[in-house]
Amino acid sequence: MSSAPLTRYADHLARWSVIALGFSIPISVAFDNILLVLVLAGWLAGGMYRHKILIIINNPVALAALALFALMLAGTLYGERETGDAANYLGKYGDLLFIPLFLFLFRNPATRRHALYALAASLSIVLALSYLIKAGIVPKNPLMISDASPDYPAVFKLRLTHNILMAFAAFLFAWLALTATASRIKVGWAALAVLAAINVTMMVQGVTGYLILCGLALLMGFDRNRWHGLGVAAAGIVALAAALTFVPGPFQERIGAIKKEAQQWTPDRPAQTSSGFRLEFYRNTLAIIADHPVIGVGTGGFPKAYADRIRGTGKTETRNPHNEFLLITAQLGIPGLAALLWLFWQQWRLAARLTPALESRLARGLVLTMVIGCMLNSMLLDHTEGLLYAWLTGLLYAGLKYTPPERTISPR
Repeated sequence: MSSAPLTRYADHLARWSVIALGFSIPISVAFDNILLVLVLAGWLAGGMYRHKILIIINNPVALAALALFALMLAGTLYGERETGDAANYLGKYGDLLFIPLFLFLFRNPATRRHALYALAASLSIVLALSYLIKAGIVPKNPLMISDASPDYPAVFKLRLTHNILMAFAAFLFAWLALTATASRIKVGWAALAVLAAINVTMMVQGVTGYLILCGLALLMGFDRNRWHGLGVAAAGIVALAAALTFVPGPFQERIGAIKKEAQQWTPDRPAQTSSGFRLEFYRNTLAIIADHPVIGVGTGGFPKAYADRIRGTGKTETRNPHNEFLLITAQLGIPGLAALLWLFWQQWRLAARLTPALESRLARGLVLTMVIGCMLNSMLLDHTEGLLYAWLTGLLYAGLKYTPPERTISPR
């Protein structure tokens, strides 16, 4: 029997699985893992290996992602760590290895379009459920997070991840509205964008989401009308923030709490609040970096290095400083930080070469989302955020111009 039908079937399986992954990421970790297995199996069995290798070596984003993972792999060869931590941390960054696979599977524009709509549909469902929970219409059920309530209408994910997803959703919906051709569709996407922005700012607490939403609004303003658009967006953000500061709600409560907690924190005493813990984590992680600036403490070595740093102080141990830039640098030193920044820079630089315009705009938005998010969280370490980043990177940067070999698989 010819192997052609089998390889074609494997390729189709992988491509439909990668499309379904866009729907799954905001909703279910379990389905994410099942779909990733199908994607990997289909990619491996789908043939066209020369084409796949050429896509990798001709795509600077793929090479930058693999370079960062290679440093993480090399980091397992040195440093002190607890048993299993090297494999645990390396596995967390395994999403980077899927970027080359996603680039190949998203080679067809129709596949990218279907996948993007799958993500938009999933985010729309999350948004709708959040409003229904807020209204008390949807009761608690096994599919929701345990503490979802009208006062805490996060869906499927904890509030921090929920807010990050909704901030990017507002950006995605807004661009879908601007690029739609039919008036009804424009209005529908625009309404979803407004509802997502309200969800971020007035319904679910999350400073990371607030900052990402602001950053994406500024980026959209600049993309739409250069400096004038940037100025209008900035003025709108200032006016909205001022209004929300005086209106009782999640925004006012969170900003007020952060201000109070930051004022109470002192470096010579163990932290007792959320903001205090973050400041404590940053300070101690910077000290670890200062002691190991060249190669870091090794992949997975951060928990032990941090525990050694605070031993006898009564401060809280952590496996995650809630800052990806600091975590990477602590583990891999300056070369690790340079590799992460190089990856983001390659994406930002190459976004201008992407077509259609929607993919170009979303690519810049993805980079900005990651840069802001990584300042306050270890985004690549977290499942949903890290996988969404890898998936969108593969989807958006598969559009970089590349002439494949003559033999291709039908894009049906």
